[in-house]
Amino acid sequence: MSEMVNLTVDGKAIQAAPGTLLINAAKQAGIEIPAFCYYDGLSLQAACRMCLVEVEKTPKLQVGCTLPVAEGMVVHTDSPTVRASRKGMLEFLLTNHPLDCPVCDKGGECELQDMTFRYGAGESRFLEEKVHVDEQQWSPVVYFDAPRCILCYRCVRVCNEGMGVNALGVINRGVNAEIAPNEYDHLNCDECGMCIDICPVGALTSGAYRYKTRPWEMEHVGTICTHCSNGCKTTLGVRGEQIVRGNNRDRSGINGEFLCVKGRYAFDFTHHADRLQSPMIRKNGRLEPVSWSEALALVAKKWREIVERGGRFGVIGSTRTTNEENFFLQKFARQVLGTNNIDHHRSGDIPTLLDALSGRTGALATTADLYNEKAVLVVASDLSQEQPFLAWQVRANVRHHGAHVYTATPGPVREDRTAVRSVRCEPGREIEAVESLGDALRAEPSLVVVFGDAIKGEALRRLVAFGDSLGIPVKYVALLDYSNSRGALDMGLLPDLGPGYHPVAAPGMTMAGMLADASLDALWVVGANPLSRTPLASPDAFVVVQDLFLTETAERASVVFPAASAYEKSGTVTNVCGEVQRLKPAVKIAGTKTDLEIVGLLAKELGAQLGVWLPDNVFEEIRATVRGYNVPLPVLATGGSAITAALNGRVKSAPGPELIQSARNTLFTSGSLGRYCRTLQSVLEAPGALYQGK
Repeated sequence: MSEMVNLTVDGKAIQAAPGTLLINAAKQAGIEIPAFCYYDGLSLQAACRMCLVEVEKTPKLQVGCTLPVAEGMVVHTDSPTVRASRKGMLEFLLTNHPLDCPVCDKGGECELQDMTFRYGAGESRFLEEKVHVDEQQWSPVVYFDAPRCILCYRCVRVCNEGMGVNALGVINRGVNAEIAPNEYDHLNCDECGMCIDICPVGALTSGAYRYKTRPWEMEHVGTICTHCSNGCKTTLGVRGEQIVRGNNRDRSGINGEFLCVKGRYAFDFTHHADRLQSPMIRKNGRLEPVSWSEALALVAKKWREIVERGGRFGVIGSTRTTNEENFFLQKFARQVLGTNNIDHHRSGDIPTLLDALSGRTGALATTADLYNEKAVLVVASDLSQEQPFLAWQVRANVRHHGAHVYTATPGPVREDRTAVRSVRCEPGREIEAVESLGDALRAEPSLVVVFGDAIKGEALRRLVAFGDSLGIPVKYVALLDYSNSRGALDMGLLPDLGPGYHPVAAPGMTMAGMLADASLDALWVVGANPLSRTPLASPDAFVVVQDLFLTETAERASVVFPAASAYEKSGTVTNVCGEVQRLKPAVKIAGTKTDLEIVGLLAKELGAQLGVWLPDNVFEEIRATVRGYNVPLPVLATGGSAITAALNGRVKSAPGPELIQSARNTLFTSGSLGRYCRTLQSVLEAPGALYQGK
């Protein structure tokens, strides 16, 4: 490691690594150098000049955001000359800036407002008429007010460099220069809203949030996005029991500041007009609202009768319910209903991956590994469309560390733009395509392989064998669809494996088998919609559904319970890389109950002793009984993530490849839940398509 550089900032002796920018070295020492255009992780712009500082023995003020530290450097960040410079820069910025702070959505969070209070002049010397441009709506979620823009170019850089979309640029020159979208008068992009959150002023505003409230009027709740499997932290702004905003500006969670369109905007399903708010029982062929006590009593009575006569049960769980709910559900099914007929929609072959990697440690990649490792191989996945945060990590790795990216996909993907090699593969020929990259991959110091649902069963074992042949450290990520797809597997929502992938004595039916069984007596569906894809063969089955909406499956039900969403409950979820994080409730929808509470109340009706059904109590049982989940509680309690250690041994499971199939969601679809997200439905790009190279 190179020797540290010694310098003095505002009379304080500090040390920094060679090459560190002065603005960051000062920040590490607790000294703020203000800036508008500088943003950590993006290219340097040096456009705003707010970070000018005095460096002794240098004739002019220096730009702190582009100046590397040097041995013996003496810096003054708050001298009279520096303060005068900042005052002048603010006066210049405000010459054309509209003074509409009382109605600007950035009020209370505006960096220009903060800097003006700290350094600004009490009056302006400029008398010229301000140049006015009408506000523009670039998309349903992005509005642009050009006069407010200070041309820091943060939005351009985060769109081009961070997202890889190149949807924003600059047109005109001088006082008429302004940010412009790629389609002249509208955006064609990911609709992620990163440009809005990164804007230091109110030039870019959110269609979901504008003119609704102020930051100090909201309660800010940090929870985990309920959509894809990446496990991004989202901070929900709540006012009056209604979610009005989502962002992650404090950079907490594994995703830092990143959020895609789903994490930032697709919370509006919580207050959709079609939300179920009362239990329903089928009477005279129609579902009619009833009380909770009547619905619970009917289900308990029917199930007791079926158990007593030795009837056949089927249980289908969810990939969006919490670990605690999934664990308690399989425990109820096996101990109370006496069945191993329990399954869920599987989108990745985790059991085979664990079996192929048995006896090893450190072979399962984390989300951080995609940012830190020297090379990444993407196989059979449109990563930017299906796994947006993982794709963000890969792009950042290329920019910051020079990582080499390789792709083997059926069609063009965004990762091709930064890849050192790209190959196309026909369905079923993915491993051959990967093997053609062997010579290049052997030259890499380390590798992370991320692969989609096409790699399963024997193909997955071949992939691991190929990785072993490279002679370098290789880590793997089996991609999954939804927020707790990994947790559903880990908690034992499988007919042949219990929690922690331990085999059961008598394997039950798969989901496909249950739906095709004409003699099935009862089907219990918790947070899933299997009948949207496959009809139920048993015409007389007693169907119980727990869901947010009256889906195709709920419409077939005998009894429907209104369930709470992930944004309305406590518990934990496990992301695609096995990182556990905690949910926190943001709102409460009248008439609903969490799935854990519903299962607990059913257990009570049946007189079953399954333990206390509070999330903390169930998670303690998980930590004690599910191998790899004895994670440190303080990490979760403080909003962090804890990596699980999956079973390090053989996994005796032989799922048919046909059981594992991704829903092929894009950025603008999210299974059945996506239908009820008005924002996802409103953007021009929806629903999008995979393998378009966008």
